[in-house]
Amino acid sequence: MAGTGKAHLRSTGTVLRAEDLVVEFPLRGGKRVHAVSGVDFDILPGETLALVGESGSGKSTTAKAIVQLEKPTSGHVHFEGDDLTVLRSGALRQVRSRLQMVFQDPIASLNPWREVLDIVAEPLQIWRRGTRREQLDAARTAMRSVGLDPETMGGRRASELSGGQCQRVSIARALMLEPRVVICDEPVAALDVSVQAQILNLLGDLKAQLDLSMLFISHDLAVVRMVSDRVMVMYLGKICEVASAESLYEAPSHPYTVLLLDSIPRLGQASAAPGYGLGTEIPSPIDPPSGCRFRTRCPLATDLCTREEPVLRKIADDHYVACHHKGSGRSDADNEVLPLSGHLD
Repeated sequence: MAGTGKAHLRSTGTVLRAEDLVVEFPLRGGKRVHAVSGVDFDILPGETLALVGESGSGKSTTAKAIVQLEKPTSGHVHFEGDDLTVLRSGALRQVRSRLQMVFQDPIASLNPWREVLDIVAEPLQIWRRGTRREQLDAARTAMRSVGLDPETMGGRRASELSGGQCQRVSIARALMLEPRVVICDEPVAALDVSVQAQILNLLGDLKAQLDLSMLFISHDLAVVRMVSDRVMVMYLGKICEVASAESLYEAPSHPYTVLLLDSIPRLGQASAAPGYGLGTEIPSPIDPPSGCRFRTRCPLATDLCTREEPVLRKIADDHYVACHHKGSGRSDADNEVLPLSGHLD
């Protein structure tokens, strides 16, 4: 169930921290799209936080709000001591050199007519770091670090590359300014399964080599398990569950998390757990449900879920859940799983 609360935030040592983050888009007639509604999270140095949820949960909007591509309606984003939401354009531009983003569509994020070596070297050109020769040498080194031969690939144009090669170019470009945090917005969603594994392994290796912190966004929990230290589950602009990757996969406590995990295809498994099933489309963010936003699709919803919004609370070491029915997921055998029908309002 989707709720509020800051129990999961760490007190010190974070490199990136978002508090009370709200992103809304105005519509005609006075209505608003409630894309992100009071989200809080933090990332430690060298940590990968995975942000997961269905399409429409607000994941990509959260990522864009972090780097101020979408200006938050309210809330704060603290990065290495700076509040990005109050910085003027010049100061924000300086900070962005240490906070880079890899976008979901690797082909659309590159200029199709520029040569790859120039694309990778462009950040250094923009910031006027080094001579032209030094910039190209650094670009060649970055290309090798992501598994691309600069002699073979450097003179090609992005339009001549595969999706996986384009994503490697995007990652190399993001690393050119030696960022502290890299935000990966569905970086493997558009790639074949075999290429996905290559990119995920590459990100893991680069994280270890460069001591990067990462915000990794995905709708695929099978992918997230390979790369994350901590996982935050999001639904309709709200946080449902936050836990270490090990705890979340071994003992998911939120009904929505259970449904997401049960949706992962497995050999020999015909369907999700009995009684579970999302059944209906995600509600409109223009008019989200009262109380718990997940209640219209939840097999455990009660009147309490309609009246009151749940608050994130600690249920185990580094495991927090926003649910009125604590322990109502797969790990609690004492709770009866009710059918989804009859709980749709």
